[in-house]
Amino acid sequence: MDKISTEAKEPKRVRVRQIGLRLGKYPRGRYNAITDVPKVRVGHCTIVEGEGDLQTGSGPIRTGVTAILPNDHDIFAQRVVGSGFILNGAGEVSGLTQVTEWGLIETPILLTNTLSVGACSEALVQYMVARHPGIGVEQDVVIPVVGECDDSWLNDIGGRHVRFQHVVQALERASHGPVAEGNVGGGTGMVTCDFKGGIGTSSRKLPQHEGGYVVGVLVMSNFGCMEDLRLDGVPVGRLLAPEYSHFRQRQDNYGSIITVVGTNAPLLPHQVTRLCKRAALGIGRVGSYAAHGSGEIVLGFSNANLVPRETRKMVYRMKILLDQRLNPLYQAVVEATEEAILNALFMAQTMEGHSGHVAPALPIKRVREILLAAGWVPSRPRKQSEQKQPEGAGS
Repeated sequence: MDKISTEAKEPKRVRVRQIGLRLGKYPRGRYNAITDVPKVRVGHCTIVEGEGDLQTGSGPIRTGVTAILPNDHDIFAQRVVGSGFILNGAGEVSGLTQVTEWGLIETPILLTNTLSVGACSEALVQYMVARHPGIGVEQDVVIPVVGECDDSWLNDIGGRHVRFQHVVQALERASHGPVAEGNVGGGTGMVTCDFKGGIGTSSRKLPQHEGGYVVGVLVMSNFGCMEDLRLDGVPVGRLLAPEYSHFRQRQDNYGSIITVVGTNAPLLPHQVTRLCKRAALGIGRVGSYAAHGSGEIVLGFSNANLVPRETRKMVYRMKILLDQRLNPLYQAVVEATEEAILNALFMAQTMEGHSGHVAPALPIKRVREILLAAGWVPSRPRKQSEQKQPEGAGS
């Protein structure tokens, strides 16, 4: 119950920066996570049970829930500006239609497996109605925001094992600070480029002369083919493929990715949409071509302005960043998205799912050798104590 699968002999996992690779030009935030955006919290519930052949309804189970809370306030009463972008739509973020219509997000954001979207939506409605009995009576109804990816390679997805208590655990565990990555929460059973994937996060902080804003990204990464994997432009996957051909999944199982972008820059909904579009460029940098059967969906929010659900005022005044000042945010979100995906790969551990299916961990030592030969990393990576800011792998 609520544990993370590990391999005893597997070396300690590290984030991508800890091998010496520096992605982009902007500095990261304190935790290099979406929680560097002020007031944002993240929580996970991880479900790993059973082993052996698939018995639908019984297991093995390799799944979970990740919750993102965009502000420290009651988001039902104090909504945040939101929007999204669909690069390829063979996936789902429930509630996205209303988000893009109103330009507001009014529930926590949940990430889980494809067949547990309904269970998470039901649980989130129950959770919110218990706190706001007027929902559907004196107040509007709510449409929960829930994103999904297919974890059926490792998980008994047809068993639909995510329950109300798992959603509540993820919500109640949501906190500021470091964020756990890899085989956790909604990312427990996810695979990226034939290696174990999952949850990853990163952030960028703009200098004061460009606004000083923070852009944070969290991904549930579950896409791609090994040969296409790239690290800062280096075709690492193509070089690893001959060594890992026995781990290959079926060729038509390309997968998906849900990307959540948060910022404290004061943006209007159309500006959040434009920011989300640039996150898709970060996904492409790692090797995605948004295949026919994949779902690359980006959800974004700005918590700089809190829009009240109930007020006696006629007009609500908002701070707005001028469109011509958006370029630094665009570059920052591309960098953070790329690094978030790589952090998911670097932090994920080898996992055996049902029926002997195995998703191997990305071989960090071998990857560093490839990058070293390409001149992309220094001969000796800096120790964590030498880094200017903590990486915050989380737990």
